[in-house]
Amino acid sequence: MIGIRPYTPNDLDTVIEIFRRAILETASKDYNEAQIQAWAQVDRNRWQIHRQSRPTWLAFFNDQAAGFTDLEPDGHLDMLFVHPLYQGRGVATALIRTVEAAAREQHLQRIFTEASITAKPFFEKQGFTLVTDQWVEVRGQRLQNFKMEKYIVA
Repeated sequence: MIGIRPYTPNDLDTVIEIFRRAILETASKDYNEAQIQAWAQVDRNRWQIHRQSRPTWLAFFNDQAAGFTDLEPDGHLDMLFVHPLYQGRGVATALIRTVEAAAREQHLQRIFTEASITAKPFFEKQGFTLVTDQWVEVRGQRLQNFKMEKYIVA
């Protein structure tokens, strides 16, 4: 069973752990070791500020922290990560549904994100369309990702 609740400051270490495990274990099939190591670095203070600056939700699978996502005021979905142990169990879909509901409540017309190579197929299945592919620099490493968007129907 999947449950979702709003993030609290006490969840910081949990979301960092989910993020790092998703990058180090799941995304590592699509990016090289140097890219993964650059991407997986976390500035704890910056994360604390970011998590508190926007709605963030934490998903649980059978009472175990399984994933998280967020939504910025302009409709930007900055992060959606699922712990490797809970991938393929509907956690990311439940999180997207939460983001979509929040976007509707805020009267947003679209959600947009920068999906990794790993996440692109998931977002496509959720109705997101490709805007463009791009290369971004993360701590001296270039990583490919994809600008994607989904228009929200009220």
